[in-house]
Amino acid sequence: MRNKLFLMFASLVTYTACSSLTLQSADFSWPIESVLPVNSAGNVMDQRYSIEFNAIPLFYEEHKDSSAYIGKEVRLIRDQLGYYYLTANEFKNVYIFQADDGELILENKIPISETGIVRPAFNQRGKYIELVDANNKALSLTHNGIEGEM
Repeated sequence: MRNKLFLMFASLVTYTACSSLTLQSADFSWPIESVLPVNSAGNVMDQRYSIEFNAIPLFYEEHKDSSAYIGKEVRLIRDQLGYYYLTANEFKNVYIFQADDGELILENKIPISETGIVRPAFNQRGKYIELVDANNKALSLTHNGIEGEM
C-alpha cells in the first residue's frame, strides 16, 4: 500500500512539473518609441530595453544600397503582443519583427508611402501603434497591417 501511495505521489509531482506554466495578461508594450542611431558597423543598441541588432539588412531591404545606413537612425517601438515595429526617415515601409532565439524575424512589411515617410514617429495607443509623419497624418498599425486612419 505504501508503494502505491508513493507511486501516485511521484506521478502527481511529475505531472505537475511537466505542465506548462503560463502567465497571462502580459503586456510587452513600450510607452514611447526609441530613436536609435545606427553606428559605423551598422548596429543599433537600446540599453533601456536591452536590445541590439544589426540594421544593415533592414536598410538594404528598403533602399537596395548596402551603405544606406550610414548616418541614419531607426525608430523602434514594441506593441502589447511583443512585436517590434521599425522604420526610419524616408522609408516607404514599416517593418514588423518578432524575437526568436537571438534574432528578429520579419513578420510583416507594411507599405506606408510611395515616396518615403518624412520624420516618422511611433506612439503607443492601446492595442495599436500609431505612426505619425511630418504632416501629422496618423495611421493605426497592428502586426497585421493598417487598421485605419485616426
